[in-house]
Amino acid sequence: MDIALSSPASRRRGIGALAASLHLLMLDLRPILSTLRRHRIAAGLIVLEVALTCTIVTNALHLIQTRIDALSAETGLAEAEMAVLEVRGSKPTPPERSAVIAAEDLARLRALPGVKAATVANQIAFGQNSNNSGVTLEPDSKGVRIIAAQYAGDEHFLAAFGLKLAEGRNFTADEVLDGNKVFSEAEPRVGQVIINRAMADKLFPGLSPLGRSIYVFGSAPSTVIGVVETLTHPYLHRARGEGGYAMLFPLRGGGSYVVRTDAARLDAQIKAATAALEAVDPSRVVTRARSLAEMRAAFFAQDRAMAWLMGGVCVALLLVTAMGIVGLASFWVQQRTRMIGTRRALGATEGQILRYFQLENLLLTTVGVLIGLVGAMALSQLLMQSYELPRLPWGYLPAGAVSLWLLGQVAVWAPARRAARLSPVAALRS
Repeated sequence: MDIALSSPASRRRGIGALAASLHLLMLDLRPILSTLRRHRIAAGLIVLEVALTCTIVTNALHLIQTRIDALSAETGLAEAEMAVLEVRGSKPTPPERSAVIAAEDLARLRALPGVKAATVANQIAFGQNSNNSGVTLEPDSKGVRIIAAQYAGDEHFLAAFGLKLAEGRNFTADEVLDGNKVFSEAEPRVGQVIINRAMADKLFPGLSPLGRSIYVFGSAPSTVIGVVETLTHPYLHRARGEGGYAMLFPLRGGGSYVVRTDAARLDAQIKAATAALEAVDPSRVVTRARSLAEMRAAFFAQDRAMAWLMGGVCVALLLVTAMGIVGLASFWVQQRTRMIGTRRALGATEGQILRYFQLENLLLTTVGVLIGLVGAMALSQLLMQSYELPRLPWGYLPAGAVSLWLLGQVAVWAPARRAARLSPVAALRS
């Protein structure tokens, strides 16, 4: 069997069949090109429509994917078990009393049944605030410098956030300092720091960071005592674009209360924690108490809306393009009724008539796609320069081209099928 397939006779038959197919294709191309030259405006409008759709849809799909990636970004926190409470009194809390009041409040929160951990944090993911500091390996900002998110919390911070140490140890209670006192000094001194894995790899590539010093507050070093994998920047967008460096200092002061409990009891625990904080002083009110899941949904609401909006634009553009192809093909079928009848009378089959219109559409769509791909890359470059968006991946270009080719063939099929079924007699009478 293998010998027969590779014989000279079989090869000649294959070459003959290919030549016959190319001959038929050329026979179809000549009248198609002649017709398109006579209808330049209509053909040009379809090409332009396909080009614009290709340019916009490929970039829109890429932007939708970036939004979806943002929505699914992992924080590494125990989000389903965390609640965040913000307290405000009738009078501002004196800075020197912040640490004392926070310690008293935390003692009450930790005493509530079902509370796994509680802490005060100066910032948290999805909290719409961000504290950052420059970090170097030498004093007085010399040498390598990076910008890292600066967290402040006590020895319960890791447990309340659901973070686990990859190396080293946690803070001890006696290492936690009063944040107000520390920063009232001319040169703040914080002896210990925990950093995330991204920051450890950046500052100490291939080395263990434990026991090494970093400089954040002038010439006073802080010693790395632990590394966590997933402590992220509060703004997850910046975490992806700027390396996601973050560090935690043993400081207690003002901020938001973070309570961790079982996910099933979270709503009840939020109410209990609110009551515990407001019972201390009637002038104090919990202004906001939300689960971290609710904060995430609010934080990404704009991204979610933008993804749906761009998805709707893509669908609308594709529908308009398809309707344009259907309308033009239907118009041309009506205009060429006698031509179709003549070809059928001369022996053309339904399949040949159908192929004629499909080939015509394929030519128009191909020209539009080629122009659209160039436009897509130009638009991507403009978005990169103007809005710092990522470059359009090359994979979107063939995907967009294939999608529009398929769309064109599907859109033209119905009017082409109608043309192919015309009776020669009826077509010649019209």
